[in-house]
Amino acid sequence: MSSRKIIRGGLVITASDEIHADVLIEDGRIAALAASGTSAAEAWSAEQVIDATGKYVIPGGVDAHTHMELPFGGTFASDTFETGTRAAAWGGTTTIVDFAVQSVGHTLREGLDAWHAKAEGNCAIDYAFHMIVSDVNQDTLKEMDLLVEEGVTSFKQFMAYPGVFYSDDGQILRAMQRSADNGGLIMMHAENGIAIDVLVEQALARGETDPRYHGEVRKALLEAEATHRAIKLAQVAGAPLYVVHVSAMEAVAELARARDEGLNVFGETCPQYLFLSTDNLAEPDFEGSKYVCSTPLRPKEHQAKLWQGLRTNDLQVVSTDHCPFCFVGQKELGRGDFSKIPNGLPGVENRMDLLHQAVVDGHISRRRWIEIACATPARMFGMYPKKGTIAPGADADVVIYDPHAEQIVSAETHHMNVDYSAYEGKRLTGRVETVLSRGELVITEREYTGHAGHGVYTPRSTCQYLN
Repeated sequence: MSSRKIIRGGLVITASDEIHADVLIEDGRIAALAASGTSAAEAWSAEQVIDATGKYVIPGGVDAHTHMELPFGGTFASDTFETGTRAAAWGGTTTIVDFAVQSVGHTLREGLDAWHAKAEGNCAIDYAFHMIVSDVNQDTLKEMDLLVEEGVTSFKQFMAYPGVFYSDDGQILRAMQRSADNGGLIMMHAENGIAIDVLVEQALARGETDPRYHGEVRKALLEAEATHRAIKLAQVAGAPLYVVHVSAMEAVAELARARDEGLNVFGETCPQYLFLSTDNLAEPDFEGSKYVCSTPLRPKEHQAKLWQGLRTNDLQVVSTDHCPFCFVGQKELGRGDFSKIPNGLPGVENRMDLLHQAVVDGHISRRRWIEIACATPARMFGMYPKKGTIAPGADADVVIYDPHAEQIVSAETHHMNVDYSAYEGKRLTGRVETVLSRGELVITEREYTGHAGHGVYTPRSTCQYLN
C-alpha cells in the first residue's frame, strides 16, 4: 500500500531556494514539488493534506553533535536515546549524529556495538554515529578502515581530558594519516588539555572553586593554540579536519587562515556560544554550574566574531553538543570544586528555534539558517540529499514552521530529560508546528504523535565537501 501526503501552501525554504510550493510525499520520500496554485499541484491527490499556509516548510534539522547517555565524570548524560530524540523532534530536528565511545583498552567495534544497543528500537527520529577514538594503536587504525566501509565515516579525537579521551600529537597524526587514506573525517576537540590541567590545579590551590573559574582556566588562547596545532597536523597528514564546538574568536581566526590557504578545514559552533557567555558561568549560588561545558562559554565580545564566521562560511555548521546533566544531583557533584562539575548543556530541542531567532535579529538569512542547521551538516557527514533538503528523492523529513508564533523557553515546557533550561525565560519568535520523519507525523500541530523505534540507523558516505 502506497501512502501519500500533500503539504499545501507553505513557503518552502532550502539552503539554495525559497519558493511557494506544494510538496508531495509518497512512501516516506519527497515525490515532487510544484508551485502552489498551479494545475500540476492541483492535480495531486492524497489521503492526507496538511495546510501550511502562512508557514515555512523546511527540511528537518540535522544535529551532527549529540551525546545521549554519555558516561562522564562518574555519571551519565540525563537524556536517553528515547527522551533525547523525542525532544529533538519537538525542536524540529529529524536526524542526530551521536558519538559512540571507544574506551581505552577496548576496540572501536566494542564501543560501536554498545552504542547500537543503546539506540536501537528507542529513537523517535533517524540517527547515525561518529566514533570517539580514545586508544590509537595498530589495531584501532585497521578498524577505522572497516568502519568507514560500513558507514561510520568520522572519528573524534580529543586534545583535552588527559587520562580519559586524550590523544597526544603522535596518536592524532597517525589517525589523520589513516583518514587521509580511507576517506574518513577527523573531528577535533581542540583545547590544550595538558596546559589546562596545570591551570585547574593552580586555581583550586588558590581556593578558586566556583563555576566561573571553569571558563577562566580553559583559556581562549589554549583553544586557539590547539586549533592551530590540529590544522598543522592535518596539513602534514594531508587529511581534512573538522573542529567541533568552536567558541573563541582566536580559534575562528585560525580556521579562517587555514581556509584562506585552501585547506580542507571546517568549523562548527553551538547555540550556547552564540547566545550565552561567561556572565552565565558567574551566576551566584552555584547556578553557574548549569553552564559548565567544554569548550567553555566566552565573554560576550566573542559572539560577534562567531556570527561573522557563520556569515563568511569560516564556520559551516551549528550543532548542539547536547550533553545534559541535571542541576540536582549531577551538576552539584562539583560544589566546592569546579573541575568535578559534569561538562555539558542541554540544547537539542532549542537549536532550530534559536537560529530562527538569529534570522529575526538579522544575524543570518533564512537560507543560511537552513544551510548551517540542515544541509551542510548532512553534506559534511555524508547524508545529503537523503537528509538536509526538500527535493524529489529525499527522505520526507519535513518541518512545518510558524515564523510568527512566540514562545518563552523554559524547563517547565521543554521535553529534554533535564531539570533546567540553559535559555530559561528567553523570548523567541518562531516555533515548530508539525514534524514529519520519513513521511510519518512525529509532531502533529504541537502534539507528539511519534513513537520510540520509528527512527532508524542511517549509514553515511564520506564527507561530501572532499569528493
